[in-house]
Amino acid sequence: MARTILTAALIVLIHVCVGCTPPDSGQSQLIPPHARAAIVTEQVRGGEVDIIEQMAANRQAYRNSLASLVEYYRGSGNNMKLTWAQKEMKALDDMPQYTYIVEAVVAGPDLRASDRIAEAELMYSDAVQTEKNARRFVVVIDDDLLRLALEKYNNLIRSYPSSEKIDDAAYKAAGILEHYRDYTLALLYYQRTYQWDPETRYPARYKAAYILDTYLGRNAEALELYQEFVKTEGVDAQLKMYAEARIKDLTKSEKPLKED
Repeated sequence: MARTILTAALIVLIHVCVGCTPPDSGQSQLIPPHARAAIVTEQVRGGEVDIIEQMAANRQAYRNSLASLVEYYRGSGNNMKLTWAQKEMKALDDMPQYTYIVEAVVAGPDLRASDRIAEAELMYSDAVQTEKNARRFVVVIDDDLLRLALEKYNNLIRSYPSSEKIDDAAYKAAGILEHYRDYTLALLYYQRTYQWDPETRYPARYKAAYILDTYLGRNAEALELYQEFVKTEGVDAQLKMYAEARIKDLTKSEKPLKED
């Protein structure tokens, strides 16, 4: 009896769900997953950057084609297909899209923040202002503006790799990445800050050590950086006090147990 009731309930639920689908929604025209997988395109040859650039171009071309289709159906008055195309475009816009290229990786550790370049100074000021605008409200942060600021810091590093502002840009970018809890990337940008300018005025070694210590569990590396940080002249007294406490704790944990 219970099985009969359950079967009847499922049948009713299926009919209700079918009834929720609006007319002319195009459900019959959706490309099935196995057919999508069967589409063969020529593979891009080359390294990571070449593949990413081609993917980005294809992504934009796909969106442009959808936009053309929307305009065509709007002009021809085919409202049914216009709805389909608009829905597909919205799904494309809502889909997460990553940049994949991490500028600090591409640039490498061997750059030197040495040259005073006017254009780089302007780019840095513009990026800082964009970040300030994103953080204008303490409680609510404008994520789109914050990501734009990150893009501007990266663009400075890419465009003027010898500028004395690259360590500033790396440190600011690291702060944004830390806000998004992308700790591995934030660590990399903090490392680039003191690699590109060993005498940087920013507490980048402390920040890198804190991430290694608190989020990534890489205690030996954290200990080494904390030790480097406390030896630096003119460091913040509170940060130095915390670093010294962590050095003491980590040194204890790093000591091997005595054998009987």
